[in-house]
Amino acid sequence: MEKNFRPSPNSFKNTFCVFHEQLPQKIEGLRLQYQSKAGSSYYYTTLGMYRLSNHWGRLANSKWRLEPMEPETESKIKLGFAAWSEFYPDNAVDELYYIETNYSNNTVNYQHKNNPQYDNKSLLRTSFDTTKRIKQIRNLLNLTSWAKYFEYDDLNVLRKIIIDELMYTNKTLDEIKREIMQKSI
Repeated sequence: MEKNFRPSPNSFKNTFCVFHEQLPQKIEGLRLQYQSKAGSSYYYTTLGMYRLSNHWGRLANSKWRLEPMEPETESKIKLGFAAWSEFYPDNAVDELYYIETNYSNNTVNYQHKNNPQYDNKSLLRTSFDTTKRIKQIRNLLNLTSWAKYFEYDDLNVLRKIIIDELMYTNKTLDEIKREIMQKSI
């Protein structure tokens, strides 16, 4: 049984973290160290935290996301693990976030600038501006009605051109669309 490890009480306030889904066997033998009022269970180790919960995303004053296993588990209650070094500071005013789009599975998400995989290409934005762009990108990925005003040979190529501009520039969606329409004339 692992020695009891307890982080400081304010360790998780105003943080961003991506947890990675684990199988429930990972917490066998670990002592439950905190149970939230919402029913989430926390297991602390010297390497990081396991969180067993049925809700992820915005949590009080933090943003904790769960990256699911592939194939995704069926249970609504998921176990996630994050190393202590993966908890990054969060606030509403600083430009802390960048956007990642996975074109092969039509998903978009945000990451923190302290993430070691940050390539310094995507623009950093505030959480509000990032959320706004993500909504636009999700619409571009999942809808087709917006494309009827464009001349194109391949919708996926058009999507990628527009989405890349949204990720790598400060141009508005309307400016990007206008530029593309002018180029095709």
